[in-house]
Amino acid sequence: MEALLVGADRLGNIPDVLADFGIRIRQHVTGRDKAHQRRGVVLPRGTELVILFTDFLGHNVMKSFREAAQREGVQLVACRRSTCSLRQALESGMAKADACRGCPHRNY
Repeated sequence: MEALLVGADRLGNIPDVLADFGIRIRQHVTGRDKAHQRRGVVLPRGTELVILFTDFLGHNVMKSFREAAQREGVQLVACRRSTCSLRQALESGMAKADACRGCPHRNY
């Protein structure tokens, strides 16, 4: 699975946690660029998951990337930039994705 990471200047041990889940980092965006605050953000091709590190992002950046993920039907995970928070969010998000995969009410 290919992920876009949004937020945080440094990732520390986060790539190791993602590797445990079989997730590769497609791109890491710090969210500091003013262009990231605008609507109409386009996700990189092949992105299957967007991870927002909420303790390092402004509301406008989070909103832009959340809307982009929703618009393109990409799974979104939001958490703090700690390995424990990330692991917990991924476990919760993956369980929801597995449960929803066969649901007839799924709208994307």
